[in-house]
Amino acid sequence: MNPEVKESEFSASADINGDDPLLLPASTSDASQQWRQVGEKVYSFLSGLPEYLSEFFGEYKRPIITLGLIFGGIVGVKLVLAVLDALNDIPLLAPTFELVGFGYTAWFVYRYLLRASNRQELVQDIETLKDQVVGSINSTTKS
Repeated sequence: MNPEVKESEFSASADINGDDPLLLPASTSDASQQWRQVGEKVYSFLSGLPEYLSEFFGEYKRPIITLGLIFGGIVGVKLVLAVLDALNDIPLLAPTFELVGFGYTAWFVYRYLLRASNRQELVQDIETLKDQVVGSINSTTKS
C-alpha cells in the first residue's frame, strides 16, 4: 500500500491519443487568463473604492445627510404610528388616553387662553423658549 504513484501506473492512465489528462487544453488557459484579467480589474476597482467613496461623500455631504435625516424621520414616524396602533389595540387604554387629552386641553384653555393677562404670559413663555432654542438676536449681535 504505497501511496506514491509509480511512473508505469501513471503512463497507463494516459489517453489513447497520448494526451496527458493533467495538462489543460489551450482554451482553458485562455479562459483562466481572462478570469485573471477580470480579477485584476475587480481588485483595482475595490482597492480604489475607499478613496472614491470618501471623495464622493466629501463632495455630496450635505445632500446625503439631508436624505438620511428625511429617511430617519420617515422611519421614526412609522415607528411611532406602529406603537400608537399597538397601544390603541389594548382595551380601555385608548379611551383613557382620550380622557387625559381632553383634561389637559381643558386645563390649558382655562390656564392660558381665557384671560388676556394669561395669554400675554403664554406669549412671553413661548418667546423665552424660542430664544433658548434658536438663540436671541440681541445675544448674537453683542458677541
